[in-house]
Amino acid sequence: MDLKQLGYFVEVCETGSFSKAGVRLNLAQPSVSRQVALLEAELGQRLLERNGRGVQPTEAGHALLTHARVMLASAMQARYEIREMKSEPAGKVIIGLPHRVAAGICVPLVRRFRERLPHAILTIVEGLSLSLREGVIAGRIDVGLLFDPAPTPLLKYENLLRERLVLVTPPGFRLPAQVSLSSLRDFSLVLPASPNPIRSLVDAVLLPRKVHLNVIAEVGAVQTALKLVESGLACSILPESAMLLSDKNAKVHQAPIGPPAMWNQLVLAMPTARPMNRLTQETTKLLRELDFRVAG
Repeated sequence: MDLKQLGYFVEVCETGSFSKAGVRLNLAQPSVSRQVALLEAELGQRLLERNGRGVQPTEAGHALLTHARVMLASAMQARYEIREMKSEPAGKVIIGLPHRVAAGICVPLVRRFRERLPHAILTIVEGLSLSLREGVIAGRIDVGLLFDPAPTPLLKYENLLRERLVLVTPPGFRLPAQVSLSSLRDFSLVLPASPNPIRSLVDAVLLPRKVHLNVIAEVGAVQTALKLVESGLACSILPESAMLLSDKNAKVHQAPIGPPAMWNQLVLAMPTARPMNRLTQETTKLLRELDFRVAG
């Protein structure tokens, strides 16, 4: 089938008139009528019928109209993507980053983005993994980095970093080479509040083993918990990369937990229902290249 003929047919259906379709297409009415007639002849079906108010699709016409719209949209998307390949990507891409990830990789990310995609704009949205996940699903964010997100058919996940959780204490604590799960109850702790992924991970490991923690306060983010540890008010269970955000003068201590060890997973989240344009694809490539073990 000829895409031009399909386009004429769709215009006639949407306007309900050969003459109105001709005005939209900047063509004479006989030209539009002839192309639709050729399409009917090819398919061997009458696609339109006239009435006192214009024309309307027949049963076969309604069936073709659905397919025609899909085919025209697909052709338009293909033209857009091929043309986009001729030039450097432009436009705006929005990525979502957890606060502590943004603090670690913001500088190298923006620097590399400007070098590789000078005609594009990068927007960074910071937040908790739960809200960033909803943003990617809703289309407010193009791609996101998330910690231990819940599975959903609406998103595709790609693992970027696996890091161990550690016990973090203020100066003055004498820690063993490794802290057992049962001994965690001996420490006064400040932890992120549910549904923070770290808290969910800690509860999933400890509650089945009947290890009840002495939680004296709950906070919304890892950075806040770390500040409270640095002040000497409590200890905390945090990912190893959080130590990169620590004030060196605070001289906090850390020790791995286990066995079994508890692992935090950082993933790249991409929508499954929306195609990614070239700019978003190039941005995800850039994200994969970053060293999150250093950037944290």
